[in-house]
Amino acid sequence: MNTLKIFIPILFFLISVNTDNAFSQTTAEKEVGVDEHLGLQVPLDAKLIDETGKTVTLRELINNKPAVINLVYYRCPGICSPLMTGLADVMDKVDLISGQDYTVITVSFDPTEDYIMAAEKKKNYLSTFKNKIINENGWRFLTADSNTIKSITNAVGFRYIKVDNDYIHSGVITMLSPEGKIMRYLYGLDFLPFDFKMALVEASEGKTGSTIAKIVKLCYSYDPEGKKYALNLTRVIGAAMITGIAIFAIALFVTKKRKTKV
Repeated sequence: MNTLKIFIPILFFLISVNTDNAFSQTTAEKEVGVDEHLGLQVPLDAKLIDETGKTVTLRELINNKPAVINLVYYRCPGICSPLMTGLADVMDKVDLISGQDYTVITVSFDPTEDYIMAAEKKKNYLSTFKNKIINENGWRFLTADSNTIKSITNAVGFRYIKVDNDYIHSGVITMLSPEGKIMRYLYGLDFLPFDFKMALVEASEGKTGSTIAKIVKLCYSYDPEGKKYALNLTRVIGAAMITGIAIFAIALFVTKKRKTKV
């Protein structure tokens, strides 16, 4: 009986702790995440501070090219460094050149960070590239005031919360069209070169692309559940059937024409 009297309060204590933890986790999960705003416009007139301390707008940074927005904070002890490492890795592998074919725009959502921190991060990550020289204007590292940050994060649908001096947030990159419209989100800390390239091809919609890119795009489609590109069997089979019918019709026509001549 004495043992039971001791055990019951401990049991209630453990239940209350677990309930509190579950509630806190649920609350954090609700406040942190991404609300996808596909097709919506980012604030092109938003003014940011670049790595040299110069004021630039999103419009100038995008510069009529597809762009990737990467929201982090530079002193992050968690996922920001692996996220930027993953981004650098896929940029190094994909057969598109940053600064020429697209632009990456990394923005700190911590208003206390300055351009000196941004410049250090840029230097560190550009030094990791192995396979080709990256245009320095192809990956921009920026900071901004709280109002500008809020306008960008709200436009992208990026939700995060501050806990003490740090932030809880998701790992995601956002693809923009040359006009600054949100076209695609890619989640995680590392990215497949194929997914990255396909997202950029989609983001550049409306601009002339290579024939190969158009054919590849016909065969693959974005899977919103898996958050990646997958082979679209319906399109492939349909295209194969149409091609087969066309070849058969041409062969039939040629054969009939030869018999007529004879």
